[in-house]
Amino acid sequence: MDMGEEKEVVSLGTLSKKMDDFAKARDWEKYHSPRNLLLAMVGEVGELSEIFQWRGEVERGLPDWKEEDKVHLGEELSDVLLYLVRLSDVCGVDLGKAALRKLDLNAIKYPAPKHTDHCVGEHSSDNAKLTEDN
Repeated sequence: MDMGEEKEVVSLGTLSKKMDDFAKARDWEKYHSPRNLLLAMVGEVGELSEIFQWRGEVERGLPDWKEEDKVHLGEELSDVLLYLVRLSDVCGVDLGKAALRKLDLNAIKYPAPKHTDHCVGEHSSDNAKLTEDN
């Protein structure tokens, strides 16, 4: 994407509507039971996993990947996302609200560490030891 090009923001609601329209246009609604959608999504997660299977750890941003590999990754990520959005819609779950609620719950369950002036970062115990030794 060019630096001058604006990024389009796509909402979960937009994806949900497009998926619903897509399914209706093909008369696929009868196949979109929660179970079927979940199993289809799991299959897509498997395809996504195959992309990373033999690469070992990869750097953020995938700087060493070919553009065609990044496009393929985007397609598989999209498949997973679209099935997840469709599954949540069919189940009557507002995925956006559920995700925000889950983030709030995780913030309570896993609070961020509090830093003080005298105790900052991973070397604070080293600094304390130096002070004790002097």
